[in-house]
Amino acid sequence: MPTLDVNAELRIPLEEIEYTYARSSGPGGQNVNKVSSKAVLRWSVATSPSVSEALRPRLLAKLGKRVTAAGDVVIHSQRHRDQARNADDCLAKLHAMLRAALARPKPRRATKPSRGAVERRIESKAATSRKKRQRRAPVED
Repeated sequence: MPTLDVNAELRIPLEEIEYTYARSSGPGGQNVNKVSSKAVLRWSVATSPSVSEALRPRLLAKLGKRVTAAGDVVIHSQRHRDQARNADDCLAKLHAMLRAALARPKPRRATKPSRGAVERRIESKAATSRKKRQRRAPVED
């Protein structure tokens, strides 16, 4: 059974992915009016048995607006002139989205500015203060 291998944690059987086809928009002459070459991919994140319960909330959160209220990811492609290449493009887009969603963020390390950086910052602030003080009109007693 063919699968979409995202990483070691996530393998999606292609039977879970549903395609529909529609007519593409934009220029293209008679071909646009006759051929349904636009591919629309639909995959249910919320009910997919291939997504573990630990991954599901993270995927739903990271995919955000791409997920419908029913928990489906909807991707469309009309880049190419034939259905098969647009379907493959949808699959590639889904793969890239899932890899990005599953990538763990690099932990931030707290750093401290060096003494030289602090001194340069304070000297810069003092120079700005002196410059602005010189712009003022002299105070008469």
